[in-house]
Amino acid sequence: MSDVRAELREQFMDAFGGADYPVKNQMDLVPALPDGPATKFEAGDVSLTAMELAAKLGSEQEFPYDDAESLVEDILDGLEAKDMI
Repeated sequence: MSDVRAELREQFMDAFGGADYPVKNQMDLVPALPDGPATKFEAGDVSLTAMELAAKLGSEQEFPYDDAESLVEDILDGLEAKDMI
């Protein structure tokens, strides 16, 4: 696992781990984010807000999610598939 992926995984788990699962859509995740849609994730030369993630990865996510682990893995796989990490 790349350092960037590992750093982002930790940040995503911290941010999305507090959501009330199961989550049915991206809006269910907003209350868990410390700065709402403006919550920023940074690792290496990658910097994304939660809003940017939602816009760029909507097609990569398969809601509903029953836990943070499966959500975070789909986010990371989507970022890799789009060559963003």
